[in-house]
Amino acid sequence: MLVELSVVEQRYQAVLAVIRDGVPVVEVARRFDVSRQAVHRWLLWYEAQGLAGLADRSHRPPRCSHQMDPAIEVWVTETRRRYPDWGPRRLVHEATRAGVAPIPSRSGVYRALKRAGLIDPGARRRRDRRFKRWERGGAMELWQMDVVGGVLLADGTSCKVLTGIDDHSRFVVCAGVMTRATSRAVCAHLAAAMRTHGVPQEILTDNGKVFTGRFGRNQTEVLFDRICRENGIEHLLTAPRSPTTTGKIERFHRTLRMEFDTRRVFTDLAAAQAALDGWVGDYNTNRPHQGIGMDTPVSRFGAGTAGQGRALDTAALRPERVGGSWIARRVGANGVVCVAWQQFSVGKHHAGAGVDIHVDGRILQVWCGDELLKTVLRDNSREVRKKRASVQRDR
Repeated sequence: MLVELSVVEQRYQAVLAVIRDGVPVVEVARRFDVSRQAVHRWLLWYEAQGLAGLADRSHRPPRCSHQMDPAIEVWVTETRRRYPDWGPRRLVHEATRAGVAPIPSRSGVYRALKRAGLIDPGARRRRDRRFKRWERGGAMELWQMDVVGGVLLADGTSCKVLTGIDDHSRFVVCAGVMTRATSRAVCAHLAAAMRTHGVPQEILTDNGKVFTGRFGRNQTEVLFDRICRENGIEHLLTAPRSPTTTGKIERFHRTLRMEFDTRRVFTDLAAAQAALDGWVGDYNTNRPHQGIGMDTPVSRFGAGTAGQGRALDTAALRPERVGGSWIARRVGANGVVCVAWQQFSVGKHHAGAGVDIHVDGRILQVWCGDELLKTVLRDNSREVRKKRASVQRDR
């Protein structure tokens, strides 16, 4: 007749075989089909706790190497509650700055937030792999600029903000509030930004009418384009319906709405500008930015602008050039300019640039800002027409 023995009974028989009958541990292990180490453990348990020590126990390890310490989990959840916009990466960074030890991992913070119901895993958007990230190699190489609305005043006015960030450092170079996004108001904030930080090599904008007139019916040169031309700035435009080209400034607008809280109502324009200046100062100097490895924008902008910024050419804000001796042309894609059916080259590297041409008798002087590109002797006496080009300012 077969009798089924419990786990405790089998271990007790193995222990008795060793301590009472003197059977070697190797033989007992072979008899009960276990390892020698298991028999030695049973002997230790029996010696320490008697028969109760041979009962089966949990196989759970005494500690879990990847389990977050309860005190750290409390810090994570409480910090997230106070700052609901902070994600796992920002929380890890702030834990490092606060001296929390040991530093939790990003995945651990994510799991802790998920357990506490502070994060919705379904809200995470998969990044579109078609979009390629790009970044200029140094500060002041490129500014991205745009106009955003939504700042409210007590009298019901909805103001606009001209925003501009440095592409390399994410440093906010411009955040000017205006009641209406007119060309003069936009350019006044642009000029103030360049007086403060210097002149960038390039500026990237969309095709808004305050930024360019290249796609208008008359293809006139607006004030923003003119300031760029006369300060030697290459004005880059996005392709139609391509907001990802200016993705950095668009992402900054999202941060502006959430952290600056554009739902607030300000008493007047000056109060709104003062509040925005304070927030921008903290954004540039204290707030870590995920796009640049959790550095602050000023750490990149300050290190990369030494000796690179050019002074603003205030002549860009002078009255326009007047008189019949000045005409305006745009350099062709092949670097050629045409005046009175006479064609001459100023170089392909000036393709697309607007130039001023001074007609002095039989001499043509071609200027791009303050640079004299070429002096040409006229080969005919035909009438010089202005076509539809804008008249440039007088130097």
